Amino acid sequence: MTEFDVMIEEFPNNARIAMIKAIRGLTSLALKEAKELIEGLPNKFKEGVSKEEVDDAKKQLEEAGAKR
Repeated sequence: MTEFDVMIEEFPNNARIAMIKAIRGLTSLALKEAKELIEGLPNKFKEGVSKEEVDDAKKQLEEAGAKR
């Protein structure tokens, strides 16, 4: 099985809260860890996941404001 990583490179400042919510929904990160993750971009936040999981994460992150 092929594995993929999900990485966030950038997002607009006005999407900060939506991005934190999306990351928390996709992971088990607490609020503090989700904030730290987006403050240190670019960052990987999911590793070794399936193509389907990557596509779902990409969709949710883009809806929250992440850039491609």
